Amino acid sequence: MRDGDVVVIGGGYAGVRLAKRLDATARVTLVDRKEVFFHRIASLRAGVRPEWSMTPFIPYDRLLHEGRMVVGKATRIDTVERQVVLATGERLPYDVVVIATGADYPEPARFTGTTTEQTVKSFAGHQRKIAAAEHVLVVGGGPSGVELSAEIRLARPDARVTLAHSGQALLHSTGSERAGRKALSWLESHDVEVRLDSFMSPGNDFGTYRDAYGNIIDADVSFWATGTTPNTLWLRLAGHGDWLNAAGHIKVDRKLRVAGRPDVFAVGDVNDATELKITPAALAQADLAAHNIRTQLHHSGRHRKEPRLYRPAQRTPLIVPFGQADGLTLLPVPGGESAVLGGRTSVLAKAKTLMTPYMRRQLGYTAT
Repeated sequence: MRDGDVVVIGGGYAGVRLAKRLDATARVTLVDRKEVFFHRIASLRAGVRPEWSMTPFIPYDRLLHEGRMVVGKATRIDTVERQVVLATGERLPYDVVVIATGADYPEPARFTGTTTEQTVKSFAGHQRKIAAAEHVLVVGGGPSGVELSAEIRLARPDARVTLAHSGQALLHSTGSERAGRKALSWLESHDVEVRLDSFMSPGNDFGTYRDAYGNIIDADVSFWATGTTPNTLWLRLAGHGDWLNAAGHIKVDRKLRVAGRPDVFAVGDVNDATELKITPAALAQADLAAHNIRTQLHHSGRHRKEPRLYRPAQRTPLIVPFGQADGLTLLPVPGGESAVLGGRTSVLAKAKTLMTPYMRRQLGYTAT
């Protein structure tokens, strides 16, 4: 028996995981503006290599067996009537609503427009520019910037590739100096120019970039891997600005509920539960929220379960591919410094397939 209406707004990693977890026990409606799931982990390679252009797109049609998928844009949450209002005017009643709208990423890791065709066209544009460029600039030395620089270098061994990072070490947000040194060693050994302590901004002339010291870099193409923006503007416009912190993330309690709203949850990149905005954290939050929602909907009976509290991981496994055949894996070790594993582990876990078979199975499709 399925009890309660649960509306999940956002069909990214956290939203898909949570909707699937609740499908058998609640009346689930998953709302997303896209017709397909966008496997963002594969998008950096898709923006460089034409043969990967279609890989990030997986249909939603096999995800839910009992629930339903609605393609549309949520514009407001009516907390009085307990309804999610769509741009079309349609209203979706809820007993629990989950905000899983994620974050906006810089290109090429972005679903451009509203259709697969529009994003594939965007990928093709990046691919052509990279193929023709004499010099490609990547700004940002976190996991995405390092991964993208490696993909570009392997696709264009004859081009000049520069990675500019404002910090003093690559991958500094991981807290592992060894990981940063390993990434730096790989990039420099593959003739990528790495400029540390180099904050970049567009120059006065088209195609030029200036660092904080006034030095000018000329580049045919640039990519900015300098962070993400939570997709919460729609909440502010709808009058829910008090739900957000100064950075635009939704403020949640340890049960992942919006403060003062026991029937409104927020999971994944969109909330303030952790500074680590990575897929494993989003999936862990989805699992915990699913448990707490089941507990809330089935609140009676002698076997009622207690809600769980979310405890952000201070350190979590992280894999940074260097193309399809190499990479590094950061593996936390209890009570010690994280271990940094090399190519074989990274290739098997992520670099070769970018976890595409895993995500296809999650959405009900075969691995290939």
